[in-house]
Amino acid sequence: MQTYRYNSFVDCVHKTYQTERLRGFFRGVTAPVASITFVRTVSMSVYQRSKYTYSGWMKRNFGVDPMSRINTPGNYPSFSTVACVGAAGATAGSFITLVACPFELTKLSAQVSVLMAGKTVTSSLTDPTGTSNTASSNTIAASYQNKGTWSTAKHIVKTRGLGGLYSGFSLHLLRDTLGTAIYFMTYESVKQVLLTYRGDNTTTSPVAVAGAGGLCGVVSWALIYPIDSAKSIYQRNCLLHQKGDLMTRPKIQFSNKRMYRGIGVSMSRSAIVNAIFFSVFEFLKKHINALEDK
Repeated sequence: MQTYRYNSFVDCVHKTYQTERLRGFFRGVTAPVASITFVRTVSMSVYQRSKYTYSGWMKRNFGVDPMSRINTPGNYPSFSTVACVGAAGATAGSFITLVACPFELTKLSAQVSVLMAGKTVTSSLTDPTGTSNTASSNTIAASYQNKGTWSTAKHIVKTRGLGGLYSGFSLHLLRDTLGTAIYFMTYESVKQVLLTYRGDNTTTSPVAVAGAGGLCGVVSWALIYPIDSAKSIYQRNCLLHQKGDLMTRPKIQFSNKRMYRGIGVSMSRSAIVNAIFFSVFEFLKKHINALEDK
């Protein structure tokens, strides 16, 4: 929905099924399956280490200890706690972009390969801002069709060079740096508010964790979605051009409703996924810490 025009979510589902049947809904699944465990592990590891590093720096320089406040039941969020976890989230987001960008580009290529290879590919290359983007050749578009993840990655390198795997990197970096900062700020702050409001004498509870986890995904997508749309459009256009072709980066327009195509799907998915993710993460962390204390 971000990269091609559909009348609605239902229209997108109908045309995808009509064109590709059920396999169309699973195109590009290999890349995220292969990368998600590593990316999540690195992201959470960098975040956990960074927030204590930043907290220690703030304690030495300003006399405030954000992590002590977060880890003590009965406290509401403060400027120092929000700033600390936001900085840690931005650090984690910028770090994982180096790993995630090639996988996400490969996934996007697989997902839109059939659309790119369609007979109307040239006329359909219009981004949400209304700017026409014509493909240099339908042959390039067709060459991506029906390839596996590894074959797609090799084809991108062949067509655009090794740097082609990092097409749209600056937009990806901006999205993940801001998005991950907002993501963790929302999670930690909402969890603190729910725990304190409910009078829980712990730093975690199933309700607070699931609620904060679901909300952090929704809020982060709501605030950075036009950046993600611009990234997806730019990467799609890059896949339709040879190495060396000059590409115009789409404008990030927060006031343009067309840049929000597909946001409902992304927010719904994110709410469910992150509620489950943080519930499992906090459960395992609690039990690992209990084992270490024995």
